[in-house]
Amino acid sequence: MLTVRAREVIDAAEVILYDQLPGEEIISSLPASAEKIDCGKYGSDHTLEQEEIEALMIRKAREGKSVVRLKGGDPFLFGRGGEELEVLMKEGIPVELVPGVSSAIAVPGSVGIPVTHRRFASSVTILTGHEDPTKGRSALDWELLARQEGTIVILMGVKNLPSIAKALIAAGKDSGTPVAIIERGLRKDQRVTTGALGEIGRIAREQKVKPPAVIVIGGVVSLYHEGDLLIPF
Repeated sequence: MLTVRAREVIDAAEVILYDQLPGEEIISSLPASAEKIDCGKYGSDHTLEQEEIEALMIRKAREGKSVVRLKGGDPFLFGRGGEELEVLMKEGIPVELVPGVSSAIAVPGSVGIPVTHRRFASSVTILTGHEDPTKGRSALDWELLARQEGTIVILMGVKNLPSIAKALIAAGKDSGTPVAIIERGLRKDQRVTTGALGEIGRIAREQKVKPPAVIVIGGVVSLYHEGDLLIPF
């Protein structure tokens, strides 16, 4: 879903660099007059590398064109929007930011899973399941994460879910903690897979869970009841 301002900006664009996460409905509605460039990253298969995307935005803007960088959700939450903004500002290119709503909150909410709840969670921690491999070591403190009683939401974590679950359990997290994986959130082919933390890696493999997906870990997952909500597709 697009905000009014997002729709206005897109309709006036001369060049649109888009990812796959906005969904086919939005991508198919892009103006025919605009030059459309697929910058999607599909697992390990990158249409364009990050540096190429940034260079392309700069080049098109310097040609005097109105350029839209279309991302899904909140581009500043593990979406590399901060890096792209930094590059553009360094080059002196004017930028208008149109905020989005993160899938980390919107997608669980769409299936009746609130990320916070008075009975279950007074905090929510959002993690990336795919850290920068060039860092050399993880920046995530699994012992700290395992001790907290709040909700854990993981983006881009399908591939590494078995190792994430193993790390949390090894750090003391109850293996019976409920987990939900919501694939293709708010699309017509959305699917929810649930299970206990100790079994979720196996369940996800058996169910052939694929990205994009949002993973929710914590007591709030017990509020999910399949088929009880009408999703407005």
